[in-house]
Amino acid sequence: MKYLSEYRDAGTVGQYLDEINKVVTRPWTIMEICGGQTHSLVKNGLIGLLPGNVRMVHGPGCPVCVTPLNLIDKAVYLAEEKKVILCSYGDMLRVPGSKKSLLEAKAAGADVRILYSPLEAVLLAKENPGKEVVFFAVGFETTAPANALSVLHAQRQGLKNYSILTSHVLVPPAIEAIVGDDSNVVQGFLAAGHVCTIMGLGEYYPIVEKYHLPIVVTGFEPVDLLHGILMLLKQLERGEYKVENQYTRVVNEWGNPEARAVIDKVFRVTHREWRGIGEIPFSGYELKNAFAGYDANLKFNVQIEKAEESKECIAGQVLRGLKKPFECPQFVKKCKPSNPLGAPMVSSEGACAAYYHFSNMGVMA
Repeated sequence: MKYLSEYRDAGTVGQYLDEINKVVTRPWTIMEICGGQTHSLVKNGLIGLLPGNVRMVHGPGCPVCVTPLNLIDKAVYLAEEKKVILCSYGDMLRVPGSKKSLLEAKAAGADVRILYSPLEAVLLAKENPGKEVVFFAVGFETTAPANALSVLHAQRQGLKNYSILTSHVLVPPAIEAIVGDDSNVVQGFLAAGHVCTIMGLGEYYPIVEKYHLPIVVTGFEPVDLLHGILMLLKQLERGEYKVENQYTRVVNEWGNPEARAVIDKVFRVTHREWRGIGEIPFSGYELKNAFAGYDANLKFNVQIEKAEESKECIAGQVLRGLKKPFECPQFVKKCKPSNPLGAPMVSSEGACAAYYHFSNMGVMA
């Protein structure tokens, strides 16, 4: 159990909490960017153990949560009207579009399938030459290599019936969009270790220098997170700002060169719409022209009118760290996992779902 039990050790957790209490002398607001980190903080009760003047807010690091309504509506349209075999990860199927989710489309007879890898979708295309197979490619930089490889595999096998509907978003531009906004309250960031495993640390240095705030890359276990918070607080208390790597057992300075090379071969950076936030420049991937035949958007020329978000949902404010989930008037009232107003209540990485399932905020449900 190396790298698991030792990073959940109660004694070590207590030591870091003691150090944090000794270091903090004033109020600070810290954002963990990744939904997996949010769930670990809430599930393990770490937020309640931190000093009262350390406020943790929760970022847009849940790719399912920030996938626009328009793209979900496109996926539903492809499954229902174009009769494709529509494949994606389980969370993506449950997120509501403007009228229905992919899971509801499946219940109504559409061929929608949960897969664990886009390479499974390539195999489906090979086994079903008479059907179009579309993989709804959602994720941050971490899932981009596998989605890129699926396109390369389909190309090498000469498959013409495989394509991806791309909804890839990138973490550093999201951080910059948050800190560059006039309403920003965040003073330091915990960056997502799994993203940096692929991309390395290089993209964070310009942000730190431009905005004079610290970024610490961490893992996801309680000890990782508390260590990362301590590292951030030490910088903040000293008036320092630099990139630090808490997750050294996994992350190095340069990331994974092979994975980055695959991404660069297949994708190019583009502007991307983030659900609840709006368009962030140069914050996503799209397929390069050489792979246009595998772009579901182009292949099916789907034109879906942009739908409005629920006016009762404050997901955008939650994703930017301006509000906590329980500060939403509809939390556990109109908005529950069984009837979500927004994606953060249904995704397994969503902040609202974390508070609903793992904090006493959800007991009234």
